Amino acid sequence: MNIFTDGHTLVLQGAFDVRSTWEVRDAIYERLDGPDDDVVIDMTDVTTIDATALRLLAVATRAAWLSGHHLTVRNPGPAVRRMAHLTRLAHAIEVERVAATA
Repeated sequence: MNIFTDGHTLVLQGAFDVRSTWEVRDAIYERLDGPDDDVVIDMTDVTTIDATALRLLAVATRAAWLSGHHLTVRNPGPAVRRMAHLTRLAHAIEVERVAATA
């Protein structure tokens, strides 16, 4: 798992699983403790995800909301969306809405 910062966005690349959850967790909570209101997690290049990683996103989303912030997931791929629905955590993670084009 590679984690990059692009402004207010955390960019994740690779396999997001139990081996990388602590590293991602630390990066998320570091941003939530900072002066910025929102955290965006770009998951465009996340190849696989497991239930532990999704649980981390759900808990961090709730923690952000409770502290008056927002945590939003951007561009979750098909594997991420499928696992979110299988684990029934899709409702607990805020996904960035993209306007439909005509």
